[in-house]
Amino acid sequence: MPLLRSLSMTSLSGVLPAWEEDDLPVEDLLLFEVSWEVTNKVGGIYTVIQTKAKITVDEWGENYYMMGPYFEHNFKTQVEACEPPNPAIRKAMDALIHNGCQVYFGRWLIEGSPYVILFDISSAAWNLDRWKGDLWHDCNIGLPYHDREANDSLILGSLIAWFFKELTDQLGDKPNVIGHFHEWQAGPGLILSRSRKIPIATVFTTHATLLGRYLCAGNADFYNNLDKVHRNDITVVVFFIMPAQTNNFNVESLKGQAVRKQLWDTAHTVKEKFGKKLYDALLKGQIPDMNTILDRDDFTIMKRAIYATQRHSLPPVTTHNMLDDATDPILNNVRRIGLFNYRNDRVKVIFHPEFLSSTSPLLPMDYEDFVRGCNLGVFPSYYEPWGYTPGIYIVDRRFRSPEESCNQLTQFMFTFCQQSRRQRIIQRNRTERLSDLLDWRYLGRTEGFRYPRPYSVPTSPSASIHSTPHHSDEEEDDDEPYDEDEEAERDRLNIKAPFILGAEVEGKNKQLGESGN
Repeated sequence: MPLLRSLSMTSLSGVLPAWEEDDLPVEDLLLFEVSWEVTNKVGGIYTVIQTKAKITVDEWGENYYMMGPYFEHNFKTQVEACEPPNPAIRKAMDALIHNGCQVYFGRWLIEGSPYVILFDISSAAWNLDRWKGDLWHDCNIGLPYHDREANDSLILGSLIAWFFKELTDQLGDKPNVIGHFHEWQAGPGLILSRSRKIPIATVFTTHATLLGRYLCAGNADFYNNLDKVHRNDITVVVFFIMPAQTNNFNVESLKGQAVRKQLWDTAHTVKEKFGKKLYDALLKGQIPDMNTILDRDDFTIMKRAIYATQRHSLPPVTTHNMLDDATDPILNNVRRIGLFNYRNDRVKVIFHPEFLSSTSPLLPMDYEDFVRGCNLGVFPSYYEPWGYTPGIYIVDRRFRSPEESCNQLTQFMFTFCQQSRRQRIIQRNRTERLSDLLDWRYLGRTEGFRYPRPYSVPTSPSASIHSTPHHSDEEEDDDEPYDEDEEAERDRLNIKAPFILGAEVEGKNKQLGESGN
């Protein structure tokens, strides 16, 4: 299937022929994206590859494939099995299957429905010692004996390199293949493909997301700095959503969920009764007496529901039973600061040690729905994750200690808490409009390929808080002039046209990316 745009091959020179862009044989070009998180939600990489799948499929069509590890539960619930449309891919898979390795093919049931090729690492584990020897002999890289993650990544990488070898042999004189590898778990496949001189072009993307863990390990006093908010009349509920080892939900959380459901059912029952009486009165041409529209029984069940929410112990900090409670860095800092969800605490803490899912009995919603329900999200990652987390504030990490960055983050959050509801709405609307710049419709045009460096790299917008309306002590400030349409038009004028490879500025013989000053 022809691509909808031409590609710059500068980053792939030396491996693929130096075609002119207009002559690029896209009908024979295959793109394989390799990640440990294809159909396998572990962290943020899953969201990155999932959200850009549709724009990639729209451009590459049946020439685009994702590759990752096979897990039976994930395959049964997320993948529709089918036959590969390309005979060469079918033959490459059969070569591995006939040698005792299990390979699965299908469509990932996400937006765009990309093809996936999944490798069962357990079926090939008997090759581990031999493949470790090959890695040491060819690359002088050794792996620890008991490192399960490293061993699994080597098995996956060896299977992928083997697959690429069989595929390029099948393609013959035109092995026009690009392999895009994400993070170190997919790295062995790239290393082995290069060391064995398999004729494919390779792209590697790293996702450095360790800063949050380093802040905890370095004793950066982030939680203590949040105590500033205690001197305000605002209560902040902080959710920590990150995976940790657990054995189940704790009893107190399940009880709380049951009480919340009872409260919801009670409200729904009273609302239906109220609505019926209101309708009957209006049907008779009467305005009902609001003091009598609810009877004593209605007030009784509402009071009973309220009393049921009362508790004689503190609400739990975490929603699950932790397997390593004593050494968990988040819980240890919560204990050190004393944030135990007392009634008078202005900062309440809820630690949810697993990823969000709409099938969860405790917090049944997906990540996107949860984020939209929050006033502010904090993503402590030492990178800008493209369209994943467009930011209102950016913590400056260059040449700064973890404590300095922590203090800056605390100040951002404290300042945000001082805003009125109207100011937060204005800020959210602006961010919503500007977030289109980080949509994969734009990023997909250049992601994975080299393009000219922008003529300027702006510093972290430490003063970005001044772009929002000035803070006020009043919750509603109706005297402050604000025109939503005028703001939107100003933002549209400030948004530059998306970067297009090879385009020229109208009226000037100048490439995009060059300074106009």
